[in-house]
Amino acid sequence: MNYVFFDLETQNLFDDVGGRDNIEKLKLACAVTFSTAKNDFSVYWEQDVSALLAELRSATKVIGFNLLQFDYKVLQPYAPQVRLASIPTLDMMLDLQKNLGFRVGLDNLAGASLGAAKTADGIQSVEWFRKGELDKVAEYCKADVDITRRVFEFGRDNGFVYYKSKLGSKLKSVVKWK
Repeated sequence: MNYVFFDLETQNLFDDVGGRDNIEKLKLACAVTFSTAKNDFSVYWEQDVSALLAELRSATKVIGFNLLQFDYKVLQPYAPQVRLASIPTLDMMLDLQKNLGFRVGLDNLAGASLGAAKTADGIQSVEWFRKGELDKVAEYCKADVDITRRVFEFGRDNGFVYYKSKLGSKLKSVVKWK
């Protein structure tokens, strides 16, 4: 079994590309994976997309947060011959949205389930990319992959994850992540 946890950061913001309907125009800045087979992280830049795609396609399952509606759409222009949605994938955000009927953010889950927080956000990452601070982009993306992995493991091991309601109550959602 090789679970590959995956996240990417973009070169552009929605405002730069005409809104959320143009995700495919955001362009890849950095992608990070964590492979359970290697027990290690890998960092990919735009010029490394073929190696990234090879890793994703070789995974038993790719796991992430908002992969189907965001990350795969950003990647798709780099691989028009590959149907990314056909890769065995667990999109934790979509899975939770089906259970709850609404979206819950990764930072919310991490805070409620692990007592941890994301280290930055996508807007800050784009700013770092534009300033050439690529090490900061990679470290932020790596931290997101790590927190995604830890939330997944919490849910897998406990059969539920915690999240906070809009009023701040700590609530539980059952998950079947194997």
